[in-house]
Amino acid sequence: MTRYSAWSVFRNALTKQEDWDRAWRDPEPKPAYDVIIIGGGGHGLATAYYLARNHGITNVAVLEKGWLGGGNTGRNTTIVRSNYMLNANGHFYEHSLKLWEGLSQDLNYNVMFSQRGVLNIAHSSSQMESYSRRGNAMLLNGIDSELLSRDEVQKFVPDLNYSSNARFPIYGGLLQRRGGTARHDAVAWGLARGADMRGVDIIQNCEVTGILRDGDKVTGVETSRGTIRAPKIGVAVAGNTGRITEMVGMRVPIESHLLQAIVSEPLKPFIDTVVTFGVGHFYISQSDKGGLVLGGDLDGYNSYAQRGNLPTIEHVMACGVAMYPALSRIRMLRHWGGVMDMSMDGSPIIGKTPIKGFYLNCGWCYGGFKATPGSGHVFAHTIANDAPHPFNEDMTLERFSSGAVIDERGAGPTPNAH
Repeated sequence: MTRYSAWSVFRNALTKQEDWDRAWRDPEPKPAYDVIIIGGGGHGLATAYYLARNHGITNVAVLEKGWLGGGNTGRNTTIVRSNYMLNANGHFYEHSLKLWEGLSQDLNYNVMFSQRGVLNIAHSSSQMESYSRRGNAMLLNGIDSELLSRDEVQKFVPDLNYSSNARFPIYGGLLQRRGGTARHDAVAWGLARGADMRGVDIIQNCEVTGILRDGDKVTGVETSRGTIRAPKIGVAVAGNTGRITEMVGMRVPIESHLLQAIVSEPLKPFIDTVVTFGVGHFYISQSDKGGLVLGGDLDGYNSYAQRGNLPTIEHVMACGVAMYPALSRIRMLRHWGGVMDMSMDGSPIIGKTPIKGFYLNCGWCYGGFKATPGSGHVFAHTIANDAPHPFNEDMTLERFSSGAVIDERGAGPTPNAH
C-alpha cells in the first residue's frame, strides 16, 4: 500500500489523482479468526490496530453493521482533553492524549489533531474552587492545567460576554493548553488503513445477530453474512452495548442516551480554542472548514435514537448566545445525534467479563472520542494478554458490585435503576 508523503501527492498529481490505492480492502469474512472485534468505530478500529501493531495478532476481523465512521465516531464534537480529576481517569486519559500527539505520524495519516486548548469557564466562586481542586489534582498526576483569572480569560477569549449584567458572570476558568480537537472521520479512516495494512480484515455491512457459546466461553458469532468463529470477542459498540450483551444473557450498568450537536454556516476565524460552559452544559469550537461546532446536554431519557429535536437545539443556542452574544446573528446549518453509553459512575468499563474470551469496552459517557487511541491501546493489551493494562485495571465491570466505583462527574442519570 502506498505510503503517504509529499512525493506521493506530487507523483499522483501527474496522473490527475486517479491512481491512488484503496485505503483499505473489502474482504469477504473468513470462517474463523483469532480475535473478533464487534464495532468498526474508532475504539474497535483502534483495538484492531494495536492488536496487530503491538501484539502481532493480525488474524483479526472487525465487524461493522454499517459503514466506517457512520456511528458515534462521526457523531461527536471532536474534542480531545485529559482534564479529569480522579487518578484512574486522569492517568488513562493522559495516556490517550499522549497517543493523540503522535497519532498522525504513527498512522502515516493526518487526523488533523489541533492542540488549540480547552477552557472550562467558571461562573461562581464555588466553581472556581472546584476548578482549583481539579487543576491541582491534574498537576499532581503530571497533567498540564492552568487556573485563569477573569482578566486572563478575557485576554484568551475576548468575545465572551463580560458585561456587568451578564446572566452568567465570568469568574475565571481552567485551561488545558494541550487539549484540542481532531477530525473525527479521519481518525476512523486512518486507523482502518493502519489496521488493514497489518492484515486485519475490516468487514462492513456485517451485523452481529448472535453470540456462540460452549459452556462458559465464547466460540464465535452469528452475523448477517454467516457464522464466524473465534476464541476471543471484543465488544466496542458504544450505545448499543446492551443489545450485544443481551445475546449472552448479561446485563451491564449503563444507559443509552441521545446527545446532540450542531454546526453553523462557515465563518472567518472566530474561536481559536475550545470553550465549555459548565452551568448549562454547552461547548463550542470552530472546525477547520469554518463552521462553529456546538454541543449540548443529554435529552434525559433512555433512547437509541440518532436524530435531534428542537427543544435541545433551543437549549444549546440559548446557552451559546448567553456566552457569545454574537452567535445570535449566525445561522445554523445542521445537527446530529449520537448514542451515548452512560455508566453509573461516569467512567468507562474496559476489561474481562465472567464469560471466558468475552471482553467489554463501553460506558464512555462524554469521553468516548477523546479516548479513542488510549481505549484501543489498553483494550488490545487486555485481549492479547487476558489481563488488564495498568491504565485500565481499575475500570472493571466488578467495581459496580464491589463498590470501588470511579465516581467522576457526567454519570448516567438513573443509577438507582441498576
